[in-house]
Amino acid sequence: MDTAELPLTGYLDRFSHRPGERFTAHVSLRDGGEYRARLVRVHCADPNPEGPGWRMEDLSAVFDRRVQGRRQGVHIGSYGIVEHGPARDAELPCTWAVLARIGEPGMTGTLIAEEGGGRRVALRLAADGVEGEIAGPSGAARLRGPALEARRWYRLWLAADPESGRVVLGQRAVDDAPAIVEAEAEVALPARGAVLFAAANAEAPRDHFTGKLEAPVILQGFVAEWPAALDMPAAKQLAAWDFSIGISSRVLTDTGLQQCHGRVVNTPTRAMAGARWSGAEMCWRHAPADYAAIHFSSVDLADCRWEADFSWTVPADLRSGAYALHLTSEAGEDWLPLYVLPPREGPHAKLAFLAATFTYQAYANHSRGNADAAYKARVDAWNAAPANPDDFPIYGRSTYNLHADGTGIAFSTRRRPVLTMRPGFLTFNDPKGSGLRHYPADTHILAWLEAKGIAFDVITDEDLDEEGVGLLEPYRAVFTGSHPEYHTLNTLDALQGFVDGGGTLAYLGGNGFYWRIARDPEAADMIELRRAEGGIRAWAAEAGEYYHATDGQYGGLWKRNRRPPQMLAGVGFSGQGLFEGSYYRRLPASYSAEYAWMFAGIEGDIIGDYGLSGGAAAGFEVDRADVQQGTPANAVILARSENLPASFVTPPEEMLNHVFAIDGEKVAEVCRGEIVHFTTPAGGEVFAVGSITFCGSLWRDGAFDGPISRLLENVARRFTAP
Repeated sequence: MDTAELPLTGYLDRFSHRPGERFTAHVSLRDGGEYRARLVRVHCADPNPEGPGWRMEDLSAVFDRRVQGRRQGVHIGSYGIVEHGPARDAELPCTWAVLARIGEPGMTGTLIAEEGGGRRVALRLAADGVEGEIAGPSGAARLRGPALEARRWYRLWLAADPESGRVVLGQRAVDDAPAIVEAEAEVALPARGAVLFAAANAEAPRDHFTGKLEAPVILQGFVAEWPAALDMPAAKQLAAWDFSIGISSRVLTDTGLQQCHGRVVNTPTRAMAGARWSGAEMCWRHAPADYAAIHFSSVDLADCRWEADFSWTVPADLRSGAYALHLTSEAGEDWLPLYVLPPREGPHAKLAFLAATFTYQAYANHSRGNADAAYKARVDAWNAAPANPDDFPIYGRSTYNLHADGTGIAFSTRRRPVLTMRPGFLTFNDPKGSGLRHYPADTHILAWLEAKGIAFDVITDEDLDEEGVGLLEPYRAVFTGSHPEYHTLNTLDALQGFVDGGGTLAYLGGNGFYWRIARDPEAADMIELRRAEGGIRAWAAEAGEYYHATDGQYGGLWKRNRRPPQMLAGVGFSGQGLFEGSYYRRLPASYSAEYAWMFAGIEGDIIGDYGLSGGAAAGFEVDRADVQQGTPANAVILARSENLPASFVTPPEEMLNHVFAIDGEKVAEVCRGEIVHFTTPAGGEVFAVGSITFCGSLWRDGAFDGPISRLLENVARRFTAP
């Protein structure tokens, strides 16, 4: 893997704090030396010269510090470790064994290793076969067996007898005959050492294995031929680690007498269907023995574990908003985005912008493979964020990327440099606009609010998950960003409670409230995602692996969890295309007296046939109303997309078959975006735009002007009115 590092980068302890609370910065300066850290307020993070403009307010008067930097390394790759393995007589025969499964041919890496006293034992995979090694001061014995077949479970074992010099390397597929390689050599075994799973070298783990492991065991005795692969031979168990115990934790439990418990590092994926999976139970909580496998990977990263470089306490009088710590040195620069919430006791604005930090984190360091010469030429021309995840895999991948064996990445941490969450980061080389998504795209909304003189506070998904509906109670209105896709049960409940209690919600994006995620109770910085049945997906979880390891709940789409987006927002995902779009056409209801307030100052049927995101307001991913899926009966469709480009398709979960959608419409007709409004019995209101690219059309011809801007301003004024 490419180990290139940025000359200067870092991350914060969390994305948001309140006045009086402290941000802690973890920074790496690759070549050492001094760097400067200063505060800026982020007004607009779009570097497109045709847009609102790159606007960062210098707040070095509030915070400006020079720091002596140093390189802090990244230790990527998950593994298990037992610092002190089982004690025994090193002169007696011993056998090391594990169950293993690879997802693709050619996977390499250490499966199980024990190291101590200058002696090493290892079972590993090379590209062309299984290897067994027993090494000591006087030399090494190495054996080679045949390669493993993909997607098949094997029992692998390595047995050695120091007295006779006999060494055996064996492998046995489940329900198949064994393959055994035998040799004679002078061997010296460790009496006690560190035991590793899916890596070697306890001091600096390397040679990471990508695939599933289950039931590692160390036996006192020489096992020449293993019985049936899932059985245990009649030998003394020095240590036997049962991965079905403590699935939601980081602990590896040894059921042997010496209790040599271990831990996992860099969050490999647990609750994985194992060699004993029967298919009788789909939830690991009900049959943990069926889910006794752990998937390890060479690209897993849970926490860079960098030491703190400096901290900064938010001043009491700093107003809520989007900020960043701008780091500069002779070698380069970086931006560490952060949000400042209002004081808990207030004062509060009437409107809160909800930053979709869970979505930013799910896409964190998404390597798309599109950073070609044309992309980089635009980055240079616009002086946009220069670092692309394609070029820096050392900082980990996103939940949209794959492990080396083709399986999906289920975890994402914010305790690492997140290159996609930087001011000026271009997701696409958009021929019709800026090509922004997520964090920088959402600054279009913040810049628009400031231009219109609409006071606002900023809160985040993480704050909402932790504090619930109480976080929203001071506000009259909540505005989402362009793509609030990932949510927990707590965040959905809080937003639903806010609206049901009389609050107003403007859902300003598309494909929102779509995937269910879980947070790790042992690490608040980590989110987990299982891409279960349904959905347009970057990868699909294997059958039986739809339940989160961290909270034990069913993952996948919120729609599959009986919380379709329409229940909260009135619209739900109905179409996706390339990063392009079209316009909306107003429907008759928009001309009614009931909606004169919303469309005041807007003339004509067509709105949004321009924009900084794909060139139009209805694009990329669009949502529609559907009463069968929860759109309130009193919801009114005010405008609908027309003439979406040919790249747009209907998502699979909306299709009953190739002709009809689940609501009975023709499949070809449900791929559309709709602008919807409805009220709640308690006086709440919801306005939904049904498109990711909508907010890119707040800007037109050099100003925040035009029908889309006027429409949202009319909504904002009403929603924040007493």
